[in-house]
Amino acid sequence: MRILHVVTTLDVGGAEMHLLAQVRGQSARGHTVRVAYLKGHGTLVEDFRAAGAERVVALGSPPVALARLLPLLRWAEIAHSHLLKADALTAVAAVLAGRAGRLVAGKHNDEQVLRRPWVSRVHGLLGRVPRRTVVLSNHVGRFVEVHGRVPRARQVRVYYGLDPAPFERAAADAEGRAATRAELGLAPDDVVFTCVARFAPQKAHDVLLRAFDSARREGGPRIRLLLVGDDPFGDGRRRAEALARELELGDACLFAGVRRDVPALLAASDAFVMSSLWEGLGLVFLEAMAAGLPVLASRVSAVPEVVVEGETGLLVPPGDPDELAVGLRRLAQDGELRRRLGAAGRQRMRAVFGLDRMVDETLAVYRDVLGR
Repeated sequence: MRILHVVTTLDVGGAEMHLLAQVRGQSARGHTVRVAYLKGHGTLVEDFRAAGAERVVALGSPPVALARLLPLLRWAEIAHSHLLKADALTAVAAVLAGRAGRLVAGKHNDEQVLRRPWVSRVHGLLGRVPRRTVVLSNHVGRFVEVHGRVPRARQVRVYYGLDPAPFERAAADAEGRAATRAELGLAPDDVVFTCVARFAPQKAHDVLLRAFDSARREGGPRIRLLLVGDDPFGDGRRRAEALARELELGDACLFAGVRRDVPALLAASDAFVMSSLWEGLGLVFLEAMAAGLPVLASRVSAVPEVVVEGETGLLVPPGDPDELAVGLRRLAQDGELRRRLGAAGRQRMRAVFGLDRMVDETLAVYRDVLGR
């Protein structure tokens, strides 16, 4: 198949990393894949080329983006858009190019902007253009049905998938773990909580920082917080750093920026934590589970579909630093609990969220759309 993916950005994020895995899997199966993106720094462009993308095209802003997209749509046998801005542009372009019958939309999050009545109405119109809408969780499917006005009959759920091998190899490398901890200035007996996320309002880093500050003042094992990521579109990281200074966290909280060695960082950690206000699924949860880490997260959106409370992690109410602090202290003080939750998480990741399953289920959607 000639497959075109259209995405809003090619910067580091869950949807983008998911798409990278799709491109790699589709290319490996003999399909010809091209990728187009609207805006951003294009941080992952070379990664997509290495994954097998025949072409990676920066579309730019409308109306130039529309003009550049039309010939790509005419080339493609199937087009798959990802994220709201790309969904909207691709739906319009597909109608103009006469390719609406070959369009699939991908929903990677419960986008809160869809709660606005006028956005919901517009999305309801454009959302009927794709033949199928792929949702990454049951929660996102319900959300898109109610707020995006896309009937469930037009949806197909395909859970994210992940290749666990890099994370399992890193977790098994005791020398590598020690070296990474030494590089970061982490003592052997520190209990390290890691969060890998963009510094966006959705991730509520302020809640996490306040919870961490409370937890570390309670005594017990020395806990450290490793924050991996940045904010390519705003000042989220700067505001988080300012709050860390205000709370006088000092070297207890480490801002690592964007890193390409996430498997090694997770292997050097003792638990994963994220204080999201909403999540479509959370690819980083799968990465943490593959690394054998217990997950401490908010009980929101699709997170309970991934993290089973009391079995693979702990879930707390969103936006509540006090309850999050309780979870931090509980995991910090109980090494056996961390090991039990982490082992169960690794097993669940392999059983439910395999990479080959995700690629094959997505290709099955394409074949269904094309009537093959």
